[in-house]
This record gives sequence, structure tokens and C-alpha cells, in this order.
Amino acid sequence: MHEYTSTARVWGLTCPGFPEEVSRARRWTRDILRGSPLAEDAELIVSELSANAILHTASGRDSGSFHLALAVSAQVIALSVTDGGGAGTAPTAEHQDQNAEHGRGLGMVSAIAHRVVVHKSDGGHTVTAELFTGTHAGGHPC
Repeated sequence: MHEYTSTARVWGLTCPGFPEEVSRARRWTRDILRGSPLAEDAELIVSELSANAILHTASGRDSGSFHLALAVSAQVIALSVTDGGGAGTAPTAEHQDQNAEHGRGLGMVSAIAHRVVVHKSDGGHTVTAELFTGTHAGGHPC
């Protein structure tokens, strides 16, 4: 392969900030990653990040929206959700007590993903979760 040739594939989807769009985001992710051993983990991550965007940012208010990006290469699946801003603080993984009803989602994403990165921009935040392929015993690339 030529050194400047990329074999990564990238998809994007913008969704209105309605709760029912979380199932659309899951289905979209599942369809793209069909056959990948990491598809279920990716679907769970996208579901959580999409729900967080709708519940905690301007994405879920008025005419808000959120954007998903999915990049797949032989080494990594990168899932990004960009929200509409309006939250006073950046998304963080919190440690809740066992009786808490909320606040565990990003911690769960951090436990599933190999790496989670939060980027702040003028318009909101982008949370990217990376699943490395073939990093565990018996792992298979996508």
C-alpha cells in the first residue's frame, strides 16, 4: 500500500434532538458495523453519548441537533458525538453511589472504550470513544 493511502472509512449523521433519534443513532451504527465483533459495544456507546447530548445540552431543546461521526480502520473504531452546546461544564465521568439514578453513563463508556476524549469548541462538545481492534486476546479487526 502506498504510504499516503488511507484505508479508513468515515460516516456522518446529523439527528434532530428528539429522544427517538437515539434509536436511529443505534440502528445507524449497527448497520455500518454489521459483522464486527465490536458492533454491540459501539452501539451501546453511541446510544449513551447521543442520549447525553439530548438530555444535557442545547441539542435537546427547541430546534437542536447532534452530530455523529463513525470512523473505521483496521486498527480502531472511533465514535464521536457532537452536541449543541449550552451546558455549563464539559462532560465528565462521575463516580456515583449505588443509589444514584443518573450520572453513570460516561463512566460506562469509559469502561467499555479503550480511550475517551472530550473536545470543547465554540458550538459545544465532542466526545470521542475509541475501540481498538485486535488489542485483546483473540481480537479480530473489523
